[in-house]
Amino acid sequence: MSLFAIADTHLSFGTDKPMDTFEGWQNYTEKLEQNWNKIVSPADDVIIAGDISWAMNFDELRADFEFIEKLNGNKIILKGNHDYWWNTLTKMNRFLEENGFKTIRFLHNNSYVCGGVSVCGSRGWLFESDDEFDEKVLNREVMRLRKSLEEAEKEEKIVFLHYPPLTSNSCCREILDVLNEFGITKCYYGHLHGEAAKYSIDDSVDGISFKLISCDRLKFTPYLVLRY
Repeated sequence: MSLFAIADTHLSFGTDKPMDTFEGWQNYTEKLEQNWNKIVSPADDVIIAGDISWAMNFDELRADFEFIEKLNGNKIILKGNHDYWWNTLTKMNRFLEENGFKTIRFLHNNSYVCGGVSVCGSRGWLFESDDEFDEKVLNREVMRLRKSLEEAEKEEKIVFLHYPPLTSNSCCREILDVLNEFGITKCYYGHLHGEAAKYSIDDSVDGISFKLISCDRLKFTPYLVLRY
């Protein structure tokens, strides 16, 4: 079995916001489905690190989750900045149950064991902002990341974020401090697309290996994190 990861699927089967209008995203759902099922087996685990769907509510989300449900593997989903459908964990789990979605779980103030490692993470947030609202949200995301790491069952922990904890010209010190405190050596993130991806870090910094896994960056193919 294996653990894969990808971010920013930006599905819109239940809404009128197709990503095909952006350069490089033409027929991307067909490419994603084909590439995904070619390398992911039904027994594998796949992290989707935020910006899952353009849906604004559960009704709009249903068609996107039907697409995800049919893909091979067990999916672990965390929140992105465009996931406006996101709700309380109780309501989201009820949505899964009511619609028969059996291969989807949420990474939210918790962690999951995949093979011999613990999968941890949170959305993360903007950094280098003086806005009081952004500061409050960042503090909350730091708390959620810490809680996820504290609940991890395995000694080796891999962190998944939506927002990058650092780029080539800036960093989120609050998030990085937590990663260092818990001895994290691998961190995967999304959010950056197109021209913005040139600021991404795909390298080891201070003992942590960072990798951008946004959908277009990976050519719509889940990235192999580890085999077990």
